[in-house]
Amino acid sequence: MDASLIGLIAFAAVLGLLALRAPIGFTLAAVATVATFFIFAFRSGSFAPERAIRATTSMVFSNSFDLIHSYDLSMIPLFIALGHVAYKAEITTRIYYAARVWLSAVPGGVAMASVVGCGGFSAITGSSIACASTMGRICTPEMLRMGYDNRLATASVAAGGTLGSLIPPSVLFIIYGIFTETSINRLFVAGILPGLLTLAGFLLVIFLWVKRDPAAAPVDPNRISYTERFHAALMAWPAFVLFTVIIGGIYGGIFTATEAAGVCLTAAALIGLAQRKLTLVDIWDALRDTCLQTAAIFFIAAGAKIFVAFVALTGVAPAIVDAVTQAELSVFWLMFAIAVIYLLLGMFLDPIGIMVLTLPLVVPLVETYGLDLIWFGVVIIKLLEIGLITPPVGLNVFVIANVVGKEAPIDRIFAGIARFLSIDVIVLILIMTFPVISLLLPNSMW
Repeated sequence: MDASLIGLIAFAAVLGLLALRAPIGFTLAAVATVATFFIFAFRSGSFAPERAIRATTSMVFSNSFDLIHSYDLSMIPLFIALGHVAYKAEITTRIYYAARVWLSAVPGGVAMASVVGCGGFSAITGSSIACASTMGRICTPEMLRMGYDNRLATASVAAGGTLGSLIPPSVLFIIYGIFTETSINRLFVAGILPGLLTLAGFLLVIFLWVKRDPAAAPVDPNRISYTERFHAALMAWPAFVLFTVIIGGIYGGIFTATEAAGVCLTAAALIGLAQRKLTLVDIWDALRDTCLQTAAIFFIAAGAKIFVAFVALTGVAPAIVDAVTQAELSVFWLMFAIAVIYLLLGMFLDPIGIMVLTLPLVVPLVETYGLDLIWFGVVIIKLLEIGLITPPVGLNVFVIANVVGKEAPIDRIFAGIARFLSIDVIVLILIMTFPVISLLLPNSMW
């Protein structure tokens, strides 16, 4: 049996199992292992399973072992732990409260503060779903209590939560960097301007929404003095310090991303303990949750690494590159096709699953066209970010729906999301059209 045919059957099997909601890590590892066994078994022309066992087990164990012992992968548990510790110490939530105080007199101010809070939360934790879940519990009930339109109250947090994919540190950037062998430091810095551009776009959506329909966001009647505002801003200093260490340290060449994660984790724990916002029980809970999330991500990554090795055996990627080269597609049509594929997959699959499933095929194409992998990484993460709020399976939307319950049905949340999606598409077009938006900062790094 031809290896490329086995590869196509394996891809179809993976898509089918994922459509049935099989776990992504198990699906990739199981399908790749079985398909690799058949490739080695049929290598001599006839079916010889005894020849395939040793080769298959060697490929599976060596690839998963090499990945788990990757130095770059160690930053994932560090950043996840940083997010949990910073939340337990109330460092991340103070950003929202500071923005809430300063924007209280602005129409739609609480919704804007929610987006700013999501951006600040993302700048420390790097997880979109964790951001949507945490900020949704804090911001959404308050907006609903104040009489906000439930579409605005829920959609602003669901959309703001996606900033965790683009604003560094980002778990998706780490995985992309590992699988494409690109600099994670440069990827982090490349996401800053597109992330801030997206955040500004979301604030503009809220401003225009409230200007057109003032009843959607009643103004807070409580008067807040300038003393209270400066006090709230001052209380948020730990978050600004951590963000400065992460971005400033990486951009200035002082730290690697892994070192920045370790330093900030230690600093967050010491700040929390010194301010008596963090207890030993909180630290234990944070470490336990970190272990659970890290194990899930590592299992997916190990399955993906096995799948990547299997794809290399099939020769499917070179065949696709040859087909595209012969078709003489322009860069525009290549990127358009990639964007459509990612947006369609984003309607049904989770971001990590989409990335590990598609990177073995699209990266060789991009390299053939001589495109910058740092810029392409930002484009991919932006596409995955859009998928988090795209129906019918927008993960962030379902997270918010679970938080608010019957107060905002799924259809109402998606109705509000449409306005934020329009900004996402505009930012995506800008990033794709003007690569300098993504490459300006990484190209100026020391």
